[in-house]
Amino acid sequence: MGKVALAAKITHVPSMYLSELPGPRHGTRQDAIDGHAEIGRRCRALGVDTIVVFDTHWLVNANYHLNCAPHFKGLYTSNELPHFISNLAFEFPGNPSLGQLLAKAANDMGVETLAHDRTTLGPEYGTLVPMRYMNTDQHFKVVSVSALCMAHYLNDSARLGWAFRRAVEEHYDGTVAFFASGSLSHRFAQNGLAPEYGFKIWSPFLEHLDREVIRMWQAGEWPAFCEMLPEYAAKGHGEGFMHDTAMLLGLLGWSAYDAQAEIVTPYFGASGTGQINVVFPVTPQDGRAIPKAVASAADGYTHVATRL
Repeated sequence: MGKVALAAKITHVPSMYLSELPGPRHGTRQDAIDGHAEIGRRCRALGVDTIVVFDTHWLVNANYHLNCAPHFKGLYTSNELPHFISNLAFEFPGNPSLGQLLAKAANDMGVETLAHDRTTLGPEYGTLVPMRYMNTDQHFKVVSVSALCMAHYLNDSARLGWAFRRAVEEHYDGTVAFFASGSLSHRFAQNGLAPEYGFKIWSPFLEHLDREVIRMWQAGEWPAFCEMLPEYAAKGHGEGFMHDTAMLLGLLGWSAYDAQAEIVTPYFGASGTGQINVVFPVTPQDGRAIPKAVASAADGYTHVATRL
């Protein structure tokens, strides 16, 4: 019935907001902002009605959660970096019916998930920053998904992604885009060194690791990447333990995915972390060909079952 039209791994660095404001950071993240605007433009051209964001700033300690309130509006100040994001105004519609469909599909696949459509819970900045640049006119409905998962397996996150795709394609009357909102390596600069590392990666090792992963994505080396994801998430200081990436790859077909990534905003450093905007073309997938780690809740596929 429905369609997954676009999938992307996106940055949400708070310095994008600083880049709007007068001061020493003015204009310094325009390339990342332009990348968000381009992805938003593509969503419009594809007829997307709802954007689902896997948000690595929404921390949860049990279950998976969806924030699918009917409407979001407020002022947001980051408790993590209040000197970067302060009093950021936001407003956009939600999609309660899609949120409930997604949660049901995940539960049917054995991944415990709760949809919250009657809540005062506001979105985190992993959702708010991209929506600022993609959805200023409130064109898209938005559903936010918890992706800073503290006690979860990566294979569950991959199954969650595949369940979401099936929910859209089999039960939703509309067109959806999915974003993994999080960095590559996420080792922040040590306290006191943030200005020095404002536009750099924390270490040569992490930069080389990130660049090799980007090369693999562009070459379509998905079996190799999926196998290394748990170690990459741990040794590469992946943001949110890279549950957002597991969710996105699960949605795309995991190691059966067969397309090459397209870089929209080239890799860049921000406060020591590695950032990018990259689109993953959505290709047809036969559910029978998806590895058991994604398609079966009972599977014990060890390469993605590592607890981080």
